[in-house]
Amino acid sequence: MTAPLRVGAVVITMGNRPDELKALLDSVARQDGAPVETVVVGQGVKVSEAVDLPAGVRAVDLPENLGIPGGRNVGIEAFGPGGSDVDVLLFLDDDGLLERTDTAELCRQAFTEDPELGIISFRIADPETGRTQRRHVPRLRASDPMRSSRVTTFLGGANAVRTRVFGQVGALPAEFFYAHEETDLAWRALDAGWSIDYRADMVLLHPTTAPSRHAVYHRMVARNRVWLARRNLPAPLVPVYVGVWLLLTLLRRPSGPALKAWFGGFKEGWTTPCGPRRPMKWRTVWRLTRLGRPPVI
Repeated sequence: MTAPLRVGAVVITMGNRPDELKALLDSVARQDGAPVETVVVGQGVKVSEAVDLPAGVRAVDLPENLGIPGGRNVGIEAFGPGGSDVDVLLFLDDDGLLERTDTAELCRQAFTEDPELGIISFRIADPETGRTQRRHVPRLRASDPMRSSRVTTFLGGANAVRTRVFGQVGALPAEFFYAHEETDLAWRALDAGWSIDYRADMVLLHPTTAPSRHAVYHRMVARNRVWLARRNLPAPLVPVYVGVWLLLTLLRRPSGPALKAWFGGFKEGWTTPCGPRRPMKWRTVWRLTRLGRPPVI
């Protein structure tokens, strides 16, 4: 018989939500099956001073905030090179909560049954209303969050990744700091032949929030959109992708300060290094298109 997949979990924190973090860690500890080894990465904070960690949970304290992808990369490496000490890593927001006790087992089952499955995106639901925001369904046809499907990207704070994906395509782009780092990894994984699933039955409870609550939101979103295209798309698609998002941004009529920040990030995206360029194959472009999300939007 094949041994069950080894599952770990990575949580990054700035130490400002100790009660929520403790509740999340308790929900991980309650998972059915073999225990989920958990690492908490403190972004410029000493984790042990921020929360009373349950027994067996490891902490990695960083002297500064490396951003979301940078912090998660540190968590990956805490499980060996590319996370290779385990088979699957869960990435969970520190103010989230696993609603069910069988989520880790569902992940083991899904990855075992489908050898080409590389990433699972969980459904995020508000703990008070049970509703899932449209932006949390990672596909264009997002009206039914209860429908599971193949998708082309995933949610950064509620997902599971087969660690062989990191070994093959590399880690999250630390230079992004915040925004679109998941799509960058998703495109590289799809280009390498992996699949991504959105699973409505794997749920992370998380309070409804607006992404614009982050002060750097508009600048980072614009800069990283450009970087994402420059790094991953065939040359003819780069201006198309960026142009479509410029048009969509203008149609949404952001406030004057938001638009100023967006254009500042847009300029930064073209004028600053974006990391290595590895354009996806045209067959990956067609695959994304067949999945309902051509890489021009």
